[in-house]
Amino acid sequence: MRTRPTQKDVAIKAGVSQAAVSMVLSGTSTPAISADTVRRIHAVAKELGYAPNRFAQALKTRRTLTIACIVPDITNPFYPSLVRGVQAIAQDHDYDVITVNTDGLEERERHFLRWAREGRVDGLVGVFFNLRAQDFSEALDAGIPVVRIESSKKAGGPIAIDDIFIDSKAASISVVNYLMEAGHRRIAMIAGSGGPQRVRVEAYLERLSQAGLPSLVVVDEAFSESGGYRAAERILVSDFEPTAIFAANDLMAIGVMQALRQHGLNVPGDVAVVGFDDIPPASLVSPALSTVSQFQDKLGEKAAAILLERLSGDRQGAGVAHEMPYQLIKRESV
Repeated sequence: MRTRPTQKDVAIKAGVSQAAVSMVLSGTSTPAISADTVRRIHAVAKELGYAPNRFAQALKTRRTLTIACIVPDITNPFYPSLVRGVQAIAQDHDYDVITVNTDGLEERERHFLRWAREGRVDGLVGVFFNLRAQDFSEALDAGIPVVRIESSKKAGGPIAIDDIFIDSKAASISVVNYLMEAGHRRIAMIAGSGGPQRVRVEAYLERLSQAGLPSLVVVDEAFSESGGYRAAERILVSDFEPTAIFAANDLMAIGVMQALRQHGLNVPGDVAVVGFDDIPPASLVSPALSTVSQFQDKLGEKAAAILLERLSGDRQGAGVAHEMPYQLIKRESV
């Protein structure tokens, strides 16, 4: 019967001490172990098929070796790529990821914050629509690092909470500019309540005001296809007569396209449509949807990398905000 490889086996094959193997494979950072040695230890451990005793590790380090990825809507196609990004980085550091759904509700966000303070996970990364930086103070004091994925520009601050964001205001202005450059002068906007809609709507209103053009914003309770459909129905029975509709996310934009077809209107011939997020269905609907890509997988990877730096002690002190890129994706719906 084949025995499981041990840290001693890894140490012998890698030509290092067992103590070095223990520190590297437990995620402990020390300048005494070079980056080349760390890579060699990980390579040998993988070659031998070494698997750490996670229960023993947890008892020794008082860590669960698990982080939680918090999302407001696990059914929204925006989030799977983000979660995969978190997992890709976490697994390289022998951490597992639990994904939990809050439905965008404050009480659920606070529930999982308490859950983390109880020691269920070692850190939190994700989207919090309702909590502010100071709400995380007790978790941070308890040694639970937090990385938020935000929809508006952040500047960092004294609290040791890190933020990953794209500039939704700049991205939304680029959408309005895109539509105006295509000749549109009656541009309506739809959004769901809560979440990232405030920044995107404010940017839309600001840009149209600068251009001296009329505006119309319709907000539905849901950031979903059905919410987009209902909001589009309200626009179409108004006297605004839009030639373009900007939706605050792609699911709502797809709902808009459904409503337009129901009314016998052609996209983009009668009404152009632009979304936000570049979820997988955006390129598959007909016509393919113009939208803004946030590169969700990269958001998740960056957020997880920063969280793990906090857990290892490589990152300390005040929180830092990290701006990530976006891209306007021009397709056939405009």
